[in-house]
Amino acid sequence: MIFYRGRFCYAMLNRYPYNNGHIMLVPYRHCASLSGLKPEELAELGHLAQQAEIALKSVYACEGVNLGMNLGKAAGAGIDEHLHLHMVPRWSGDCNFMTVIGGQRVIPEAFETSFSSLRDAFANLLDGKE
Repeated sequence: MIFYRGRFCYAMLNRYPYNNGHIMLVPYRHCASLSGLKPEELAELGHLAQQAEIALKSVYACEGVNLGMNLGKAAGAGIDEHLHLHMVPRWSGDCNFMTVIGGQRVIPEAFETSFSSLRDAFANLLDGKE
């Protein structure tokens, strides 16, 4: 589900999204901490986060974006030796009762649609800029 490949990092859809358009930005090199990233990796990760914010707002007309990292097993990292940045589009009042009551997530858009939309948005934003 990778829709953009940079020099040091890539962007992909989250296989288990909290909302439509939930993406992850991931360095190619395995690294467990922000302090372990090389300056150029950290710079590209930050640049991709800026562009992802623009793409998510353009594609999903979201009112906000949550960013998050879980660094280390104790912090909830699923793969504690490889950091990644979650970016989740948000809308006022979007709290979905299905997760709270039923333990299920309801995502009304197919992955393929999310993938195509975000791939195209990133291509338009980043083509020739990396």
